[in-house]
Amino acid sequence: MRRLEKKVAIVTGGGGGIGGAVCRRFAAEGAAVAVFDVNGEAAGDVAEAITSAGGKALAVAADITDLAAVKAGVRQTSEALGDVSILVNNAGWDLFKPFLQTDPDFWRKIIDINLIGALNMHYGVLPAMVERGYGRVVSVSSDAGRVGSSGESVYAACKAGLMGFSKTLAREHARHDITVNVVCPGPTDTALFEGYAQGAGHPEKLREAMRRAIPMGRIATPDDLPGTIAFLASDDAAYVTGQVISVSGGLTMSG
Repeated sequence: MRRLEKKVAIVTGGGGGIGGAVCRRFAAEGAAVAVFDVNGEAAGDVAEAITSAGGKALAVAADITDLAAVKAGVRQTSEALGDVSILVNNAGWDLFKPFLQTDPDFWRKIIDINLIGALNMHYGVLPAMVERGYGRVVSVSSDAGRVGSSGESVYAACKAGLMGFSKTLAREHARHDITVNVVCPGPTDTALFEGYAQGAGHPEKLREAMRRAIPMGRIATPDDLPGTIAFLASDDAAYVTGQVISVSGGLTMSG
């Protein structure tokens, strides 16, 4: 039996690199997947690829920074696919800028997408999970939130905040059989990383410096993440909660 059989999962940022890979893996594991993305066309492409391969998926165009839009998307998912049992908070955005070159408008955009959006998603799905006494939440943070990263001060603050928030919810909801865990990618070859690299200037030099810093000698691909996320979303990890796991080729080794 596939690990996520008969489960319904929401994956935010599901139209992107890591999110799309997670959606496809979840579908292969038997889940019905709601592909949440602010880019409805990208969400549709991923959902169509899943259904064409025999899986079950729904595209949901939703701005996760808007709580009303989140609640509407969760209702749409429940009506079309069934009760939501898994949430993957994957959506994120960043741009390379040293802190003193940023301004409050930039801070708000980073915070809204990377932290407030995740809070909204939790607020949208947790009440029903508590009522049913079951849920699996996996948030995609970043090694930037564990050790810091030049040019990503506010982003790193949000990702660190997401870890603290997740550990607190893991404590609050353990009695409801809801697990809450965090996966921290290192540099991953996605459109987000490409935009970050371009903003830094000399993107090829940055790529090479990062590659050299990673013990496994390469920057991650989106397909390096779904296995760990699927494990934490499954009942194989039913006794794992409040944990942070780096999937970064050894770039970060935190106890």
